Amino acid sequence: QVQLVESGGGLVQAGASLRLSCAASGRTFSNYAMAWFRQAPGKERESVAATGLRTGGIKLYADSVKGRFTISRDNAKNTVYLQMNSLNVEDTAVYYCAAKWGDPALSSAYYDYWGQGTQVTVSS
Repeated sequence: QVQLVESGGGLVQAGASLRLSCAASGRTFSNYAMAWFRQAPGKERESVAATGLRTGGIKLYADSVKGRFTISRDNAKNTVYLQMNSLNVEDTAVYYCAAKWGDPALSSAYYDYWGQGTQVTVSS
């Protein structure tokens, strides 16, 4: 089992930045690809970003966040981050951290472990 705990959400104004963190425990963190997903009220869960096993390794981004969000991981701290810049109202959602064995992917169907989510609200 892998346990994931997100933090760093909050209420910000449009144009601001936030950094989300996801702390992992339970298994060897460096064996798992990590990703962020989000779900806005009344909408389906969507991918945000994913990263491969190595710090500084492969990174995948949804088109909606490319150039604004950056995913990173620190295997020494068992933590994955999501730096979110130039936030807009459409980024308002609950953000979830997820883990899967092996290569990263942007489809939630491949992920086995999920955190409880952290709320990000962007006001205009």
